[in-house]
Amino acid sequence: MRNVRLRRGIWGLVAWVCGLCFFLPFAWMVLTSLHGESDAATNPPSVAAPLTLQGYREFFGASTGVSPWPPLLNSLTASVLSTLLVLALSIPAAYALSIKPVRKWTDVLFFFLSTKMLPAVAGLLPVYLIAKNVGMLDNVWLLVILYTSMNLPVAVWMMRSFLAEVPAGILEAASLDGAGLPTVLVRIVAPVAAPGIAATALISFIFSWNELLFARVLTGVVAGTAPVFLTGFVTSQGLFLAKVCAAAVCVSLPVLIAGFAAQDKLVQGLSLGAVK
Repeated sequence: MRNVRLRRGIWGLVAWVCGLCFFLPFAWMVLTSLHGESDAATNPPSVAAPLTLQGYREFFGASTGVSPWPPLLNSLTASVLSTLLVLALSIPAAYALSIKPVRKWTDVLFFFLSTKMLPAVAGLLPVYLIAKNVGMLDNVWLLVILYTSMNLPVAVWMMRSFLAEVPAGILEAASLDGAGLPTVLVRIVAPVAAPGIAATALISFIFSWNELLFARVLTGVVAGTAPVFLTGFVTSQGLFLAKVCAAAVCVSLPVLIAGFAAQDKLVQGLSLGAVK
């Protein structure tokens, strides 16, 4: 019994250390954002320096008059719409690959996985030329389409593992009662696999919100996203650390709020099927 308690205590300590290692950089960024530029630039940084909200005022355009709300709304629009499309496409696909497997379903899964083998930068020029020819440059709908296609393979793989855990007896009972595919997906599969759906949605939202490469090249003034707006704080005049940290905190908040709101579903979804 002592050995068991000792092992649990050691692993608990390791878990706390790992958690602090992940949390401390963000906490340090928040603390730096509350300092003045002169205090933030000291080496080593001054922890006990006076606190100020000047960095946040600069982010919201106190001196430049540039509002961050259009980029934030563009990111929110592209991320939410692409996540909804990813769920609408990945759930039926995962249903066909797990619960009602199609022929050569392993080949289908490999095809989805193979689309992630090409580096994103390798497809940047063709995507740019296509978007230019169809007149969709600097358009938020172009980002919705791109983010959907980029996150769909990962979502299909995740949803397939989640839907594979749905009890077959429930589906057979629904079929005997005459339930069609839409009814089965909405009333049976979705509630049972809700943690997996929440985990897939959250990961797709995070990937879309944090995407920078395509948004930087394919957008401009109208459809620029929050990560693109964030890069504008690195200027030729230098790196203003407090201002950059304040902007990074504000841009990170939507993802943190979404993760905190869905943390129970995320843990259940990521651990679904781990223990038989």
